[in-house]
Amino acid sequence: MTLDGNAVRSVDRAAALLLALGESQGEAGVTELARRLGLHKSTASRLLATLEKRGLVEQDEESGKYRLGLVVIRLAERAERTLDLRSIAMPELERLARLTHETAALGILDEDLLLTVGQVDGPNLVAVGDWTGRTCALHCVAAGKVLMAALAEREVMRLVRAGLDRYTERTITELEPLLAELARIRRRGYATAIGEFELALNGVAAPVHDARGTVVAAAYVWGHAFRLTPARLPELAGEVRETAAAISVRLGGSGAHRVGVAVGGTAGIAAAS
Repeated sequence: MTLDGNAVRSVDRAAALLLALGESQGEAGVTELARRLGLHKSTASRLLATLEKRGLVEQDEESGKYRLGLVVIRLAERAERTLDLRSIAMPELERLARLTHETAALGILDEDLLLTVGQVDGPNLVAVGDWTGRTCALHCVAAGKVLMAALAEREVMRLVRAGLDRYTERTITELEPLLAELARIRRRGYATAIGEFELALNGVAAPVHDARGTVVAAAYVWGHAFRLTPARLPELAGEVRETAAAISVRLGGSGAHRVGVAVGGTAGIAAAS
């Protein structure tokens, strides 16, 4: 879908209003914001009303002035956590890429998808493309399955009921086989995906957890099947687990490897037995 000029202009003005509010000392009125941005007061008022509906700004009932809403604060906190995690993980991903000569990456849960937040290509590599900032389904890739294994079973069932796309003949889309696969991942502390997203791509992943034992990401290696053969994946799994453990320690965790489900359904990792 292509936005027309008016739509783009409205988005730009709304973004300018948010930035102006962020630079204000607490709150600002419609007249002040309109004057600062060179907008008609009616235009500024209309845009602020729209932003308020989305929770991006809030209006004080007494003063009538606006301030940034809780949604913006939550987004900022999430962005900060993601950037911190990425900066902590990158040296370990670089080491993993050098060691394996494959693509090493870090993924997090983004609603019901896997979001790649960092990627490092190894030397002498046949390129697989940069997935940084891109998302994909959880059930068909190793990193996504690691994150699914840390979800409460009711969340997994919800995802299955919503429908899991079949990308190849090897993609797991039924509940019982998926639950069995996730149980296997919890037992051994890592996940593999062999031609489940694309027949020519394989991968292996392990969980990263914080000081509370919560799974916050998955470290993984992925690449072309002629290099990442099924026979090679167990060897790579050891390197990926060590990388995930090193990132976990830097986050204040214990570096334990096994995936588990924390009390109340919060994603977590149990100590390895």
